[in-house]
Amino acid sequence: MKLILMIIFILGGLFFFSVGTIGILRFPDLLTRVHSAAKCDTLGALLCLAALMVYSGFSFVSFKLLLVMIFLWITNPTATHLISKAAFIKEEKNKKLME
Repeated sequence: MKLILMIIFILGGLFFFSVGTIGILRFPDLLTRVHSAAKCDTLGALLCLAALMVYSGFSFVSFKLLLVMIFLWITNPTATHLISKAAFIKEEKNKKLME
């Protein structure tokens, strides 16, 4: 049962990493690429870390992995938001200069 759960989490994580990578390569502009990378990387990393937590069992290592998951869950969307906001502001400044 433990092995099956780990395989499901790892395959789910790899699926989301793959979808995010395809999104980065296929989407036309920065904002859509950042959106794809943020959503899929966060979920893929969380699923892979969940698989590692299942592998290690109920221990101090799984507690550390949980802290890493919480850290990723908070920082990844925040960093993506800041990158997107900076790109949007830069684009608006360029539009004003062109007018």
